Amino acid sequence: MNDEAIIAATREWIELAVIGLNLCPFAKAVYVRHRVRFVVSRARHLDGLLEDLDRELEFLAAADPAVVETTLLIHPTLLPDFLDFNAFLPRAEAVVEEHDLRGVIQIASFHPAFQFAGTQPGDLGNFTNRAPFPTLHLLREASIDRAVAAFPEAETIYERNIETLDALGPAGWRGLWSQP
Repeated sequence: MNDEAIIAATREWIELAVIGLNLCPFAKAVYVRHRVRFVVSRARHLDGLLEDLDRELEFLAAADPAVVETTLLIHPTLLPDFLDFNAFLPRAEAVVEEHDLRGVIQIASFHPAFQFAGTQPGDLGNFTNRAPFPTLHLLREASIDRAVAAFPEAETIYERNIETLDALGPAGWRGLWSQP
């Protein structure tokens, strides 16, 4: 797939699942204002992906939040196995630390086979973090703080998402992706 197709698939996931199902009540405002940066990494090894992460952290830290509020760093082929992806995340977090950005930028992780600890692979709750490709979402903590302050009972989002996905069911989830 070319970069445009990868970004299009990621946008579709955001529009149909993240925003469409309101899995993240903070996402719509940033997305419709075009403040989400989409970057496809073509790194051939993990060190290359960490270098891409370096560049994106520097870019996001320097960017005006009114122009770029968040970045999705997508890698379509590296780390296809979720356990390998999950094992890579501490290295990614270490890059945030190296840039002295702890408390400024955090990483949220998404993967096509995402699985929360203590769940079965098919549990619908896992789909809250299932993106079409392994993705590192770089978030400004100040943006998160503002969003949480504006959203009453933000700590209930996870439970509400599981209820939404359980009500949708496996057939409903699959149906999202077969819309014309």
